[in-house]
Amino acid sequence: MYKQNLHLGKKGEDIAAGFLTQSGYKILARNYKSKLGEVDIVALDKDTVCFIEVKTRRTDRYGLPAEAVSSTKQRQISKTALVFLKENSLLEKKARFDVVSVICAPESSQCDLLKNAFDLDAKFSY
Repeated sequence: MYKQNLHLGKKGEDIAAGFLTQSGYKILARNYKSKLGEVDIVALDKDTVCFIEVKTRRTDRYGLPAEAVSSTKQRQISKTALVFLKENSLLEKKARFDVVSVICAPESSQCDLLKNAFDLDAKFSY
């Protein structure tokens, strides 16, 4: 079961990256990792650096994939985003957090983009 979930997650990230590219985003990094965590996709949307969490499900039977981005995950993404911005001298750039929900059914896939899905955790600074 675990391998199936990894495969589904990878497929969802590939679908999301294609969707974002078609939507005008420029992908800067995929699966960016720091000691504080991981961000699925880092991309530019015009002049804004976007930190994008991808959530993939086979169906929406138990809710939308984006609903699975917990407050704990949001804090981890926020911290990792600050590391990315600092490492790449981008602290002066506008940034936001997006979520892409992917429903990956056998016959088709559906992507939904939620821009500004959450705010930077105000309790953390770099």
